[in-house]
Amino acid sequence: MAICEACGNDYDMSFEVHAQGAVHVFDSFQCAIQTMAPICEHCGTRVIGHGAQSGDHWYCGAHCARQEGSAGIVDRVMAGTSA
Repeated sequence: MAICEACGNDYDMSFEVHAQGAVHVFDSFQCAIQTMAPICEHCGTRVIGHGAQSGDHWYCGAHCARQEGSAGIVDRVMAGTSA
């Protein structure tokens, strides 16, 4: 058994996440997300999907990125426009 680094639970079904040369141990996806997911710099929500990155800044989507002054970030291309 291994101890979850987020909540301290000693669980027989814990799992490892290998990221950027480090190994993390969790007992649930909830603990993994709470520990590892970046936080949107505009609204404060956890970025669970792809999100939007502008330089060194992370946002949950294009709307929040634009609210913080990042230009040129879009969630999708509208039909009939070239990408």
